[in-house]
Amino acid sequence: MLRTLGLVAALSGFLVVLAHHLTLPLIEENKRIAIERALFRVIPGAVSRRDFQLTANGIEPPGETPPAQGMHLYAGYDAEGTLAGVALEAAAQGYQDVIRVLFSYDPDSECIRGMEVLKMAETPGIGDKIAKDPVFLQNFEALDARLDDAGGGLANAIVNVKAGTKSEPWQIDAISGATISCKAVARMLNDTAQQALPVIVRNLDVLQQPGGAAP
Repeated sequence: MLRTLGLVAALSGFLVVLAHHLTLPLIEENKRIAIERALFRVIPGAVSRRDFQLTANGIEPPGETPPAQGMHLYAGYDAEGTLAGVALEAAAQGYQDVIRVLFSYDPDSECIRGMEVLKMAETPGIGDKIAKDPVFLQNFEALDARLDDAGGGLANAIVNVKAGTKSEPWQIDAISGATISCKAVARMLNDTAQQALPVIVRNLDVLQQPGGAAP
């Protein structure tokens, strides 16, 4: 009986690993497509993209070595090849599960200019409003993300406030009844922006260099 149970356990483990390896390319391709579609929606005017990664040296094209800080950047360019904005992924624990979004940063206006939910499992009709409520999404049309004088972080942390009480451009007006989901969005945007935007601003020349319009 023990040998039989051991054989069944080993076979089950093998099948799980095999299924993972077989489905991983499809999962990664679906993720790539989702990010590309979202990128052109969150970066106004973008018609092409280039991928970069944060490393110990700043911003570099993606290579075989994983990003030192585990963060990818997606630069969007307009029809003339001019940098239109940079998109970044962010994630945080919501009410039901991890919420993952793609948001854009415009170096010229020093604002977050768009946000789209890539993955979530929030309560239908309540938490999932973060993906489709037009009033909530207006928060990300020009969400202040200026750096402090030292350039080491945001001048003002991005925070969630009670619905209808937004008074500053770096605040996110929450959705009534979806406080946890809204707080998760504010937290992930703040944490990612605090880490990535100082590096992006210091290395804008890398993103703006000729050839930016290449797909």
